Amino acid sequence: IIWYCISSSRINYLLCLFQSSFLGRLKHFVEIIDPSTLFVSERRLTECIKLLDEFKHGKLPPGVSDLQLWEAQKVTQAIIHPDTGEKIFMPFRMSGYVPFGTPINVFFFFFFLFFFSFQWLNQSHNACVNYSNRNATKPTPTSTFLQGYFGAVTSAVSLAVGLNVLIQKANRLSPATRMIIQRLIPFPAVASANICNVGLMRHNELSEGVNVLDENGNILGSSKIAAKHAIMETAFTRVVLPMPIFVLPPIIMSYLEKLPLLQMNRRLLLPIHSLVCLATFSLSLPLAISLFPQMSQIEVSQLEPEIAMATDCKVVTYNKGL
Repeated sequence: IIWYCISSSRINYLLCLFQSSFLGRLKHFVEIIDPSTLFVSERRLTECIKLLDEFKHGKLPPGVSDLQLWEAQKVTQAIIHPDTGEKIFMPFRMSGYVPFGTPINVFFFFFFLFFFSFQWLNQSHNACVNYSNRNATKPTPTSTFLQGYFGAVTSAVSLAVGLNVLIQKANRLSPATRMIIQRLIPFPAVASANICNVGLMRHNELSEGVNVLDENGNILGSSKIAAKHAIMETAFTRVVLPMPIFVLPPIIMSYLEKLPLLQMNRRLLLPIHSLVCLATFSLSLPLAISLFPQMSQIEVSQLEPEIAMATDCKVVTYNKGL
């Protein structure tokens, strides 16, 4: 099994096999987003890459256990991009999404007057995460990245701020109803903004296509249809991701704020709210990205004719991205 997982000609096929069920994907992504991988040193990462390379070529040193191999695989997958083979910048890894994203969400709740600033910061972080974890089988020029970034952040922030301003001008609503809606409006605003963010940051895939592979890892060609599926699936995960984050903390805090301890010590509100947001974010991220496998499959009959004619396979694989 380990040989299949590490062998470059079989890794995509095995990833699809392991991620064929939601629970299998959940277990896989819980390991990938483990924040402890953020503290892996350059030396440790080099050792992991070297260990996997030695195993792949049958030169594994004696005494290396299966557990060490799996740990090396976990570290490598959490840090190295599967298409480029390069390190992902720490704040934009999936393992860094929760630690670096939680402070933004916490301050967003507490300093609602700075809605625009925190939306810009939140969508900038999301844009860089979306770009860093995209399908990178095709090179993206810097100009294309900058166009996508400014387009994604501008449209996402405009949409989120626009919805918020609209609800604030709803003078016909009762104060109680207006307050409830103002508490809930961040979710549809951020969810809609996230869709724009993913689409614009990865629009290059729609024009260039993404590589599709057969079961042996051979590239059959570039497919714009597969790219469309990849972006749609990723966008859907970005809709599900903020759902618990914007719904659960306000409900939980409404109960906790009534406790005598918090009523007497208002300074505890921020740290406790931070812990609630951290726990909710830590739960929602693996659940959201586990909805679809990273190495997705699609029937050849749904792809471009030139790709269908190039293989006898009925199903091909492509990197959906995260």
